[in-house]
Amino acid sequence: MRGMKPWLAAAALLIHLGATAQPVPDTLAQRLAPCTQCHGEQGRAAPDGYHPRLAGKPAGYLYNQLLNFQDGRRHYGPMVQVLALLPPQHLRQMAEHFAALELPYPPPARSQANAATLLRGQELALRGDAARRLPACTACHGAQLMGTLPATPSLLGLPQDYLVAQLGAWANGQRKAHAPDCMAEVAERLQGPDLAAVAAWLAAQPVPQRAKAEPRPVAASPLRCGSAP
Repeated sequence: MRGMKPWLAAAALLIHLGATAQPVPDTLAQRLAPCTQCHGEQGRAAPDGYHPRLAGKPAGYLYNQLLNFQDGRRHYGPMVQVLALLPPQHLRQMAEHFAALELPYPPPARSQANAATLLRGQELALRGDAARRLPACTACHGAQLMGTLPATPSLLGLPQDYLVAQLGAWANGQRKAHAPDCMAEVAERLQGPDLAAVAAWLAAQPVPQRAKAEPRPVAASPLRCGSAP
């Protein structure tokens, strides 16, 4: 390319690279690769405390969250970029793949919270606070807090940092669901020490063996919800 103008040389190089580059295969495995880079092998969760477990979550929940990133109800740049051009059928396949994985959970990290904080967190998670119109977490997330079908996730097996960050995102409007947004109501009423308490207690609980999402109870939360949180 000696004697060729720089812009012509650059154009010729791009054409050459385009002609010789191998196409990226459009397969499920290729679409899952970015997920496991952040969420850990097989979606087991990353050790950083901010990229949660995907394996075993209800497929409806995972699919809803992928749509929420695409539609601007959730905000995280890398997720938005990865999902931007994927059609709904690919998102559904990805959700169903991770939902079908039955993998053991690691033991929870030792909590640094004091006994009073953990006791308050347990009270909120299992019984709620009627005076503040706060339903128990079990009302929507199941008696074992392992989620309910078709689209409500488990609250166990998640790092405390992730739980605090997500509850805070609900409370300040950074994370949303279709109206009526029941989790936004819950998080707004839960702000302050109680938010930290319930996150600390949930993160300290071991996941029961062979526990799975259960059918949604007939008498669920008194709050009306749009898409699952």
